[in-house]
Amino acid sequence: MSSTMPENGDVQFTSSSIKIPIYAPQNHQHPFSNLPFCSQSLTSTLTQAKFSITQFIDSLKLHKNPIKFRSSSPPPLLCSSTLALTRPDDSTQPQPGGGATFEVAQPKASVSRTRREDEERVLISEVLVRNKDGEELERKDLESEALTALKACRANSALTVREVQEDVHRIIDSGYFSTCMPVAVDTRDGIRLVFQVEPNQEFRGLVCEGANVLPSKFVEDKFRDGYGKVVNIRRLDEVIESINGWYMERGLFGMVSGVEILSGGILRLQIAEAEVNDVSIRFLDRKTREPTVGKTKPETILRQLTTKKGQVYSLNQGKRDVETVLTMGVMEDVSIFPQPAGDTGKVDLVMNVVERVSGGFSAGGGISSGITSGPLSGLIGSFAYSHRNLFGKNQKVNVSLERGQIDSIFRINYTVPWVEADDKRTQQSIMIQNSRTPGTLVHGNQPDNSNITIGRVTAGIEFSRPIRPKWSGTAGLTFQRAGAHDEKGDPVIKDFFSSPLTASGNTHDNMLLAKCECAYTGDLGSSMLVFSMEQGLPILPEWLSFNRVNARARTGAQVGPANLLLSLSGGHVVGKFCPHEAFAIGGTNSVRGYEEGAVGSGRSYVVGCGEFSFPLFGPVDGALFADYGTDLGSGPTVPGDPAGARLKPGNGYGYGFGIRVESPLGPLRLEYAFNDRQARRFHFGVGHRN
Repeated sequence: MSSTMPENGDVQFTSSSIKIPIYAPQNHQHPFSNLPFCSQSLTSTLTQAKFSITQFIDSLKLHKNPIKFRSSSPPPLLCSSTLALTRPDDSTQPQPGGGATFEVAQPKASVSRTRREDEERVLISEVLVRNKDGEELERKDLESEALTALKACRANSALTVREVQEDVHRIIDSGYFSTCMPVAVDTRDGIRLVFQVEPNQEFRGLVCEGANVLPSKFVEDKFRDGYGKVVNIRRLDEVIESINGWYMERGLFGMVSGVEILSGGILRLQIAEAEVNDVSIRFLDRKTREPTVGKTKPETILRQLTTKKGQVYSLNQGKRDVETVLTMGVMEDVSIFPQPAGDTGKVDLVMNVVERVSGGFSAGGGISSGITSGPLSGLIGSFAYSHRNLFGKNQKVNVSLERGQIDSIFRINYTVPWVEADDKRTQQSIMIQNSRTPGTLVHGNQPDNSNITIGRVTAGIEFSRPIRPKWSGTAGLTFQRAGAHDEKGDPVIKDFFSSPLTASGNTHDNMLLAKCECAYTGDLGSSMLVFSMEQGLPILPEWLSFNRVNARARTGAQVGPANLLLSLSGGHVVGKFCPHEAFAIGGTNSVRGYEEGAVGSGRSYVVGCGEFSFPLFGPVDGALFADYGTDLGSGPTVPGDPAGARLKPGNGYGYGFGIRVESPLGPLRLEYAFNDRQARRFHFGVGHRN
């Protein structure tokens, strides 16, 4: 819509009503810096400046790359006229009171002529700022703001049209005015240049619409300083950028979609938040990446997601959902694609998943930490079959066999990662195990070079669940039948020193254990706290009754390029328990410099360690360490005093150096240690110390 302004002598202007986008990105050059006449209108409505979810999706694609918000550049601001300065023709009689003419150049005028006219100068005797009716402004501070914005237009100066245009835009850019019209008035003293401005309204209230997750206090704090003051567009842009930044920092699909000043100075702020309309699963073929039929039930995947219908879609939450689905162990690749849900302003989420092979056989090997008679005797071979996705519900079964010269473990595990009809992510595990382990940790090597092995048949069920972030809890019930055997496999009840090998005096001890454990795991596993308790339940008179508590803690600190790692563990047991269940002190994960269990074995124990690691080259780190352990004088209280019969000191320390190599299994540790008895020993371990 065009309108013709009132004439002042021979001065005539035409203008058009324009709308500007309220939000402009930072560091964006003003798009109307070369226009002669500009006006700002805060009448952007939701239908005119409606947030488009299609634009969101175009700029916010969740592939393997991080999602970023991009705001489109504001459209160019259009004006309908070009202001030119000309002198009257000599043959033309001037109008009364007229000495110069500002006229609107027609579109058909040549470019060269316009440029020449733009460079012609007119002497200005006076520069004033008035309201749109030509009267003085009520607020002198706004008049001062407009005059301060002027750069070229000064009294008694010769100006070109271009310089006047630039000062018009400087007044608009100050942010306090919605329109600015330059008017030339011929007076007795010369030409007076009047900038007729229309100030913005005073801010008297705020209405915020569509903000479901944006905290109201955040919005109030941003606008509080402007209450009672004239709305400044520049400041308003900063506030809008801050609100959009709040969404961006949190990965939320939301932004300011429109701003409007209502009558009475009420500012209406419209927020567009893209809510989740639907979440669906799409299975892709491992080779062709084409849609296919999956084996996993979609509801098994959907229940893992924290993103639900009706929520404002969060990029960070989506990233966590991708990681959660990957940790199920049944997916090879996972990605989320948000798509516009028609014209509803909502998004549909499509999760593309590529399934892994569900089951298979595996074989491997390792070294037992309980073998002290030589490295070859500690070698263990393993064979296993596992299935990760029984019934398409992510339920797992694992059957494994580990076999060494002394060690042997046959284990069957059945795990339900998330019990159905439970909303707390409770996991259930059922385990059956038959194992033979060396008894050297407590009873040592026999003087007649014979070996004692501990045979255990175990069956149990455990339930575990997250308690809060980084905290988890476990509770279970386990039955165990344990006894000692000689090299021929025959049961024995006493060792070489006539110390008992069972608590009941029979060839086997039976026990029913109730277990409770609480664990904290820090970032990257460097910090850890575990507290556990086991209680023997004497359901039958001959079953053992005892209580055992154990605690382990580890924490790390960065010291420049190096790391300081401190760990502490301790435990105590009361009641009637098997001698081979005593706490063994000494070895790779205890006091280094000693053989496994060589420091002592008691009802109580405390072991502390300090380790300083530093980078050497590539993935290899060097380390210095010191360990100390003690049985707190409880060795003689173990039935038969196996530590005293073997002259174990009960306490000791070790120190040394080593290297660390990062691997998928955790740090590989190769260490050389000295102990307080002038002995030295190599140690090899995998992962952080327990």
